[in-house]
Amino acid sequence: MRFRFETHDPAQYRRKAKFMAVIVAGQFIIFGLLFSQLLTSRFGSSLGMNALGVLLGLLATSVVVAVLRDRPGMRDQRYAWELKRQLSRVSAHLPALRQAGLEQHDPQALDLLAFYHQGMQQLADLNGRTFDDDSERLAERLRVRQAREECQLPEEVDDVDLKTLEAFRPA
Repeated sequence: MRFRFETHDPAQYRRKAKFMAVIVAGQFIIFGLLFSQLLTSRFGSSLGMNALGVLLGLLATSVVVAVLRDRPGMRDQRYAWELKRQLSRVSAHLPALRQAGLEQHDPQALDLLAFYHQGMQQLADLNGRTFDDDSERLAERLRVRQAREECQLPEEVDDVDLKTLEAFRPA
């Protein structure tokens, strides 16, 4: 599976993310209260009925989010969710990637490390956070850039084949 970087407006992304968080939280509260009230009025008031109502509210909210996620206006949100998922996959392989890329100059490992750092930077930008306060990460990003230069690879990657992660499975 190839992952391609996309450009999204950070201000618009944050505005939509905040709006969606409020909507989802509101739906969960309403559904949870509604189901709890229906169940307790039908079967009597108990902690179990209230808990079941909250669980049903969570399930109903999940269905609504799944439907909304496929809407065209949610493209930047879907992209950020997918980027986070792929970065999580790469981070599980970081020790092996660091060894292969920074010590052995493996081009595939260097591509994945460049993807990781670019993706983390893009997530920080989308979320309006500064990424420059982690000196270890900055030092590693510089080492990756230097190793890519030594291997005559471009400084950044536009996309990456995440199937190559299998070659760097942690022991």
